[in-house]
Amino acid sequence: MTAGMGRPQKRVLGALAVAASWSLVFAGVAQPAAAADVQSKQWYLSAMQAEEMWKISTGKGIKVAVIDTGVNPNTPSLKGQVLKGFDATGAAGDENDDYDGHGTNMAELIAGTGAGGGLKGLAPGVKIIPMRVTDTEFQKKHSVNARDFEDAIRAAADSEAKIISMSFGSLYSTRGEREAVKYAESKGKLFFAAVGNDGAGRNEEEYPAAYPQVVGVASADRNGKVAEYSQNGNTVDIAAPGQEIPQWCDNSFQRYCDGGSGTSAATAIASASAALVWSANPDWTANQVLNVLFDTAGRDWEKGTLSKYLGHGLIRPAMNILKGKGDPGDPDISPLTEERTNGSPASPAPSTPSASASQQPTQNEKADEAVAAGDGRAASDDGAPVSLILGGIAVVAVLGGVVFAVVRRRGSA
Repeated sequence: MTAGMGRPQKRVLGALAVAASWSLVFAGVAQPAAAADVQSKQWYLSAMQAEEMWKISTGKGIKVAVIDTGVNPNTPSLKGQVLKGFDATGAAGDENDDYDGHGTNMAELIAGTGAGGGLKGLAPGVKIIPMRVTDTEFQKKHSVNARDFEDAIRAAADSEAKIISMSFGSLYSTRGEREAVKYAESKGKLFFAAVGNDGAGRNEEEYPAAYPQVVGVASADRNGKVAEYSQNGNTVDIAAPGQEIPQWCDNSFQRYCDGGSGTSAATAIASASAALVWSANPDWTANQVLNVLFDTAGRDWEKGTLSKYLGHGLIRPAMNILKGKGDPGDPDISPLTEERTNGSPASPAPSTPSASASQQPTQNEKADEAVAAGDGRAASDDGAPVSLILGGIAVVAVLGGVVFAVVRRRGSA
């Protein structure tokens, strides 16, 4: 990681296979029965008490910028849900031409209405602002914009979106992208990104998730265990469901396929969770929404102590929406960097770059021992179900060569 770009974590728990069991905190919550329709396979909706939350908040009034392969606004579940966006690819077509199906899938996980038997989004009241960027296969066929990530992030920052959801990643950081991320923070945006799907491999930090101003999302399964592929380390801030998530099979949008797994879907569900909380608390800043998500996350370790696998824990928007829990804290202090931000979405000035922070060794031996020796159960807070976030498809981008040789590979959905 570039000097000065480390995120100032507190203590980090290093125990392997940290887990927080959904089965314990979801005791008594009926799971969807097996059926032919795709919504019956969205097991996390009942686990997160989506139906109960929707009586209070659907995400109405919140716009989410989805930086991805494009978003098809004509699927039954997304009709009327997609606003004008931006195409950063530099190629033919526009942000509504989804060349893969991945971006449309992420948009449906966030804001799908479920119409026509399609995916039901966790925040069906949200509107989507699509931002199209490129992956490796697209680059092989087209002449593309070398700064598409940077341009898309800036466009999202200048849009009406309160939340940015990016299920893409790159192994390399660029100055332009770093500045774009800081710019987004200065505009009051809440930025979620996938930490990546190479946890069982090289497990290298990916950007934008590794930037201090971005919420890195890990993937957990229906038992609350971090997925083996989900990358770990200082970039992980929170975890969400990422296993067995239905997805469009391809960009023909004819049918859904089973078994999708990855940090991409987790990022989309985390973004939707934030939208539900923000819609229910419209006067809050991005910092306050994130503070509450961190404060109410399901964990079996000391609050303020981070797991390198699950961050603050398993995301649980229902704890705020249904129980009123969570401390919003200072509206102008980022819970990611612990630095003052501009606080207001209308603020035009970039935020001050965060101070460099070295990776700190584990300091809380008691917490380490508890996670290493325990069964990793998530704190249930009086039995309330834990809000999940699934990690769909993560995309890894590797910049190389003199001009623009990029490899962006997506994991299985």
